Amino acid sequence: MSSAKNYRKKSTSRSGLELLQAIINGTASPPNIGKTLGFHLVHAEDGKTIFEGCPESHVINPAGTVHGGWYGALLDSCMGCAVHSKINSEQIYTTLEYKVSLIRAISLGTRVRAIGTVQHAGRSTGIANGEIRGIEDDRLYATGSTTCIIMAAPAIS
Repeated sequence: MSSAKNYRKKSTSRSGLELLQAIINGTASPPNIGKTLGFHLVHAEDGKTIFEGCPESHVINPAGTVHGGWYGALLDSCMGCAVHSKINSEQIYTTLEYKVSLIRAISLGTRVRAIGTVQHAGRSTGIANGEIRGIEDDRLYATGSTTCIIMAAPAIS
C-alpha cells in the first residue's frame, strides 16, 4: 500500500478537524512535508490553523535567501489545513490554486508563524487566506490566498 493511501486509511474515521487536532496532540503522525521543510502544525480550530517554522540552510536558493517555495509550502499548508478543518470524514480536499505575495525576506533562523483562515467552505470549494508573521517581531513576511476543491473521499481497498 502506498504511503499516501496508508495515511488516508488511518484518517478515514475522523473529521478534518479531529485529524488535525490528533496530529497536534501526537496521536496521529504528521505528514512528512513539515519535517522536511522545518515547520509544523501547532493549532487547529474550526476554520483556522496555525503552523510554526524556522527556515534553515537547506531551503535557500542560489542567491542565498530563503526560497520562495518555502513561503509557498508553508502558506499552502496553513491555508489548506484551515479548509481541511471544515471537512467531514467522508470528504477530502486538494489545493486547486494558490497565490503567494512575498512582503520581505525571512532571514535564516527566524522563527515564523503562518495563520490560515477559511473565508468560505461549501459543498465543493473552500477558500482561505493566510499570512506569515515573525514570532518575535510580528512583522508581516508574506500573504496568500487559496481555492481548494472539496470532494467525496474515494473508497480505499
